[in-house]
Amino acid sequence: MQIAPQAAAQVISEIETSEEDTIVLAAPDSVKNPKKAVLLSLIFPGAGQVYNEKVWKLPLLYGGVATSVYFLEFNNRRYQEFLAALEIVREEGGEPSPFPNLNEDGIIRNVNYWRRNRDAMYMVFGAIYALGAVDAFVDAHLSSFDVSDDLSIKIEPTTEPIMAYGRAVGIALKFKF
Repeated sequence: MQIAPQAAAQVISEIETSEEDTIVLAAPDSVKNPKKAVLLSLIFPGAGQVYNEKVWKLPLLYGGVATSVYFLEFNNRRYQEFLAALEIVREEGGEPSPFPNLNEDGIIRNVNYWRRNRDAMYMVFGAIYALGAVDAFVDAHLSSFDVSDDLSIKIEPTTEPIMAYGRAVGIALKFKF
């Protein structure tokens, strides 16, 4: 079956016309994908904030991470010192205690204290890490929120119906945002 040249030209022009008439809705560049922001933030802390163009939050996030890592290491070092001291005290005829002012019970209390602090710092580190991901997620969701300069409040008189035939006079506050 062969198509006449005029019919083929008509079909091509209809296709071209229909392509010109279609409307393609594209998301603006300023709207961010929340899933992508969370994934980036979970893969590498702070990457979600960079994706959301909120780079000013990086020093806060990395300051929190660095502080928690520092105190985690400090508490772990003290825990290891008192654990080693406990082993020395429990050995019979061994070296003298590195903490001569503490008996075995005092050393055990210190071992437990520093272990609790170390474990708490693991939780603080996890919370800061999760907070960075949640912050990236929320920022990405709010990226499409319109923040215009047209925020206003109007105060005007109003009347409101009361019961069947009465009316009350008052003042209305109208917010425009």
